[in-house]
Amino acid sequence: MNKQNNRLLPLQFYVVAGLVWLKLLLLRVLFFERIAWEWIAMDLAPVLLIMGVLTVLLPRRMKTGAYWSFNVILSLLLFAASVYFNHFGSVPTYLAFYELNQVFQVKESVESTIQPVDYLFFADLVIVATLAGIRRWQRGPAYQSRSYSGGTRPASSRIQLVVILVAIIGGGLLSAYSVHAARSITNELVQAESAGFLNYELVAALKAQEDNGLIGTGDINETVAKINNLEASYPYSSKPAGTVPDYFGSQKGKNVIVIQLEAFQNFPLHQSLDGQELTPVLNSLAGEGFYFPQVYQQIGPGNTSDAEFMSNTSIYPIGTLAMSTGFADRELPSLPRLLRSKGYEAYTFHVNKIGFWNRNELYPALGFNGYYDKGDFVNDHFNSFGASDEQLYITAVDKLAELNRQGTPFYAQLVTASSHHPFKVPDSFRRITMPDSLEGTMLGDYLTAINYTDYAVGTLIDGLKQQGLWDNTVLVLYGDHFGLQPQDVPPEQVEEALGIPYDSRISRFNIPLIVHVPGMTGGQEIERTGGQLDILPTVANLLGLDLKAEGFTAFGHDLLNIERNVIGMRYYMPSGSFFNDEIMFVPGKSFADGTAVSLDTLQPVADYSQYEGDYNYILQLLGLSDEYVKLLPQR
Repeated sequence: MNKQNNRLLPLQFYVVAGLVWLKLLLLRVLFFERIAWEWIAMDLAPVLLIMGVLTVLLPRRMKTGAYWSFNVILSLLLFAASVYFNHFGSVPTYLAFYELNQVFQVKESVESTIQPVDYLFFADLVIVATLAGIRRWQRGPAYQSRSYSGGTRPASSRIQLVVILVAIIGGGLLSAYSVHAARSITNELVQAESAGFLNYELVAALKAQEDNGLIGTGDINETVAKINNLEASYPYSSKPAGTVPDYFGSQKGKNVIVIQLEAFQNFPLHQSLDGQELTPVLNSLAGEGFYFPQVYQQIGPGNTSDAEFMSNTSIYPIGTLAMSTGFADRELPSLPRLLRSKGYEAYTFHVNKIGFWNRNELYPALGFNGYYDKGDFVNDHFNSFGASDEQLYITAVDKLAELNRQGTPFYAQLVTASSHHPFKVPDSFRRITMPDSLEGTMLGDYLTAINYTDYAVGTLIDGLKQQGLWDNTVLVLYGDHFGLQPQDVPPEQVEEALGIPYDSRISRFNIPLIVHVPGMTGGQEIERTGGQLDILPTVANLLGLDLKAEGFTAFGHDLLNIERNVIGMRYYMPSGSFFNDEIMFVPGKSFADGTAVSLDTLQPVADYSQYEGDYNYILQLLGLSDEYVKLLPQR
């Protein structure tokens, strides 16, 4: 009888399986804003498989507890996945747990992205716990809990055995089929939707295994040769080989300061609100130097730290793991390391703790002489990170002026934080007045933060001038990533507030890039599509560094000397997505069912067949970038 009872299914098997399935369907709605009914069985399959295995392995007295424990654990995972998607705009994989410690350091930002609907993942647990408590209270303290079978035993254990077999075999086969079918899809979002969330995690695990982890095998010189051959096949420039690039060496020997502007999009530049200029300092810099209005973010899961990685290395992020976590144990080819070989010293400044995003390992990997972090700045309690941008710049100017007095040229990276999500600027720091229609809104807070960030840059320039550094310093400014999520600020709100067109992807991913150089009498607006990978080659050209001659492999290009460009994205948009000089392209299952949008009109492009070569090129380039970075020597 005991063996027979062990095969019987408590009612909770069906109840928990149904509840978990509904939660996975809810996640589909939150991720994809719809339920694709042809794929909903892909969510149920792994649930039945897991619960079927639990049923076979566990004795009857433990089954009910195991089912509900599975429900609790999965509810927590689905809640975390939804919050992750709200914050980062991509479906998380199990690899996201590598970055879990970072969440607690941006707690305020993450908490602000939690939506009330996210708590629905726990609704059934609250109801069941409440009912259980009421029942226990009604029975009184003398009531001893007993193992609950969840209903009367079915008439036939044979029927229940069939249910178990169907759950394990059917669920297993259907999951295996969905994983196999999804692996041929380039677009990770389509992969996740077609396979279901749980099966998608297995797809990610199999891909990670295929990628051979983070250590590559092979000859890096052979990989570099493949990179060079591939890049030579793309028509970046029609200039003959050996032609001296424009502006080459025009800033040779100059100091370099690179300012990475937190969550800074390009659309506020040259805009006003109720007669108040939003970014007067950056507007002035753009009018005096090189301004690139068609540059786009290319970050991966590391967000801000990935932007630092790319601007300093011109290597693509791998798209599944923050580069500071996965590759900080390498000796990374970088601009700081290259400039140090020319007599420079290189330092980086950030008001947060150095351990955030593993920067204590990333910065030595990039070749910086040293860094300044939270304890090196006067904490004026601007936000949860601590010091304001003004304090960041005061300390930076002081340290850099000392290097200048020693006659040492420097490369300095300054990472701002005052415009970090959720964009709350203390009243005493506000420099602009929001109209009533925007006061207290996410857009209003964002514009207020952007305006303060711009103002603080002006204090840096004043400090450089006072210390006699301004006329001998190349100043580079760029945004690390977007600030506004479409679910928080719909495009229509931006368009109405500023009277400009705004696209939820093109405008969101469009970041400013400004290069101010001493002695330039008039600004130049360079209408060339670019990305964060292109920053290093552009700056290197101005400094007179021939990357090829230096044996430096860059995946970006000098925006001052190319006639055509294409850049890839692989995190906030699926792998194979790209921006070229005409369109933004996002693949579906493949190129044929993708979508294209004009960068000029922000309208859909019906016939994009002529760009299939760009799609194939970017996929190959991404693969070679991954191969290259995994082959870099460990420190």
